[in-house]
Amino acid sequence: MAMSSALESSGSLKAFGAALKVFRERALLTQEQFAERLNYSLALVASVEQGRRMPTALFVERAEEVLGALGVLRAMARHLGRERGLAVWFREWAQLEEAAVTLCTYECRVVPGLLQTEAYTRAVMLNVPPPPTEEQLEERIAARRARQELLTRRPPVAFSFIVEESVLLRHTGGEEVTRELLGHLLACTELWNVELQIMPLRQPYHAGPDGPMQLLETPERQWLGYAEGQKTGQLVSDREAVSVMQMRYAKMRSQALSPADSAELLQRMRGAL
Repeated sequence: MAMSSALESSGSLKAFGAALKVFRERALLTQEQFAERLNYSLALVASVEQGRRMPTALFVERAEEVLGALGVLRAMARHLGRERGLAVWFREWAQLEEAAVTLCTYECRVVPGLLQTEAYTRAVMLNVPPPPTEEQLEERIAARRARQELLTRRPPVAFSFIVEESVLLRHTGGEEVTRELLGHLLACTELWNVELQIMPLRQPYHAGPDGPMQLLETPERQWLGYAEGQKTGQLVSDREAVSVMQMRYAKMRSQALSPADSAELLQRMRGAL
């Protein structure tokens, strides 16, 4: 889940937001006018200026162009990264994700962060003690939304997700949150580079009893693994250990429902709410 109370200060986010506001006012633009020129929502622009949301790379580039910021915003953004809101033990893996060409994820606890809606993320984070402050919560959500840009990154990443049906049947956050989540998952299945499979509730042959795991292929065609537990995360680089994880993941892909059957199950689950 990549959550922790050991998070960095959001001071750099606030500094970026303050600088953005100065350049916007210097250009004699209201937030509404600026948002329209950027082709982003007013709410998002306001959140970035308040230091509550991580600006995307595209947002920064458009802001630079519209405001004529002389490279200042671009330079500041390089110091934001995606580390704010990420657990200390997850940061190395998050950095590897950014350059990955292939990402494989098996989850039996929660919906993978890359596929979560904001409402689902809030529900998960608010239910895991210790309760976060409002600032911490917004910081974590911003980091997760930034990671989700990987789904539509160019050059594209090839994604494979295997999610236990039980995770969806839990109805984390209630029926409305679950209905929205199921709709979002269905939308994700329509992305040509995303393959989502549901592991059925009844599956007597299961290769993943050791828990959740992730696999990643680097641009150099090296495979790495990652496993996470209670407030810990382990990067796996040993070839033999990674090979075992690959074998298990491949077996689970054959045991889970096909992508088409998984999408049909998601539709039935959403229709039943």
